[in-house]
Amino acid sequence: MNRLLFIYNPASGTGQAKNALAPVLDVFTKAGWITTSYPTQCKGDAARTARELAGQFERVICAGGDGTLSEVVSGLMELQSPPPLGYIPFGSTNDCATTLKLPRKPREAALVAAGTGVSDPIDIGRLNGKTFIYVAAFGAFTKVAYDTPQDLKNTFGHLAYIFAGIASLPTIAPYHMKVEYDGQTLEDEFYFGMVSNSQSIGGIKPPKVDRVVLDDGLFEVTLVKKPLNLADLTDGLQALINLSPADRSGSLVQFQASSLTFTSSQPIPWTLDGEFGGSQPVNRVVNCQKALRVVHGA
Repeated sequence: MNRLLFIYNPASGTGQAKNALAPVLDVFTKAGWITTSYPTQCKGDAARTARELAGQFERVICAGGDGTLSEVVSGLMELQSPPPLGYIPFGSTNDCATTLKLPRKPREAALVAAGTGVSDPIDIGRLNGKTFIYVAAFGAFTKVAYDTPQDLKNTFGHLAYIFAGIASLPTIAPYHMKVEYDGQTLEDEFYFGMVSNSQSIGGIKPPKVDRVVLDDGLFEVTLVKKPLNLADLTDGLQALINLSPADRSGSLVQFQASSLTFTSSQPIPWTLDGEFGGSQPVNRVVNCQKALRVVHGA
């Protein structure tokens, strides 16, 4: 029998992870795994546990939200030969579960993670050496998808993000920056930037989601330039979240790249997988192609 390290966040999904523990462990046992379980104790604990213990196991499975998954990936990326990683989603957004085609019911997701799923290498990102699994972003709309109240999402759907994004603008100034990527250079004022490898960000599909390939060594990059007026901003934001088929304002810049450097005269705060990722005037983003094997659904 092979050994499995199960890292779970007992606080995820308003405590649902604890309630699902028994049936999930039963799935692991029936799939032929000898399981060591570890409930995380604090922020950063999942990354530390993966870094210090994962090398002793043939597979790691984590349960929690996207933040827990991101932490475990960060820890595994510090190992020379990390084991494959499975994921059981518990959380409010679960972007990675959408991208990896995972069931939302814990027992069904455990079946995929422990045996029926497919293990393939995927690209992992690094921002100034810090790991992210699906998105690094800065600027006006960086936290909109995570901070928009649930009742507003339920009532207005995609329009909720437009309302929240516009509401955030008075408190945020655009960044003047130079963006260098794969031998090309772009310089302008930007309200927002996103470097991603995901089919879902904040619960919505990113622009040109059909171009997303998890192991091609390329990020999908979206930048929102400073608009001339509020109408242009609304048009660009609607295109950003796929509410309208095209951006008529010209405020959206979209391309693919394997590495980028963002240079500004001031520190730029970034978020990585929805968590604060640091603030530097020069920020280097690199795609680590096929760096980690991850178990996904068919």
